[in-house]
Amino acid sequence: MLFLGISLVFIASIDFVHLLAYQGINIFSGFDANLPTQLWIAARYLQALSFLVAPIFIIRELKPKLTSLIYFIITSFIFVSIFYLRIFPDAFIVDSGLTQFKIISEYIISIILIGSIVFLWEYKEKFDKIIFYLIISSIIFTIFAELAFTFYVSVFGLSNLVGHFFKIISFYLIYKAIIQIGLMNPYSLLSKKKIKRKKNGFN
Repeated sequence: MLFLGISLVFIASIDFVHLLAYQGINIFSGFDANLPTQLWIAARYLQALSFLVAPIFIIRELKPKLTSLIYFIITSFIFVSIFYLRIFPDAFIVDSGLTQFKIISEYIISIILIGSIVFLWEYKEKFDKIIFYLIISSIIFTIFAELAFTFYVSVFGLSNLVGHFFKIISFYLIYKAIIQIGLMNPYSLLSKKKIKRKKNGFN
């Protein structure tokens, strides 16, 4: 749970810059519609891989400071590769639309997310029931969003709007699971675990 919380802080920072990068806001001069699309893909790769790796820390000890440092380095490299080195692959070309890299990436991300659901399901009993299904639902809506983003022509098109709508739902669900329940109200989880242990005959 803490691992996902840490990862989502850095993922959210990329998504925030992604929103600021849209044309019309005029914060980043010298960039076109390719910029927010690149940031989106980078954030989704990081999110999908984070969900895939997360179950490992159910059975292994998490080192929060080291984890935060690793995510800081990865996030910094993403920004540098897009804004300064400009070596991140193009995801959207004006007058042409989505690139093959963008489309293929969305499918790869969806496959990784499906894999994370399978992986998480193996540790289903380790989670609070409500949190588990909130996380799974969040991943499913993220997959819906990725699929919606595979065929839009304009960053202001309908499929792009639908994709962002699914993404908002996904973020709300993961917020409920990790922040509101898991981190802000952990004592309710402890109480549920105690009740469950008593029902199973443990003290």
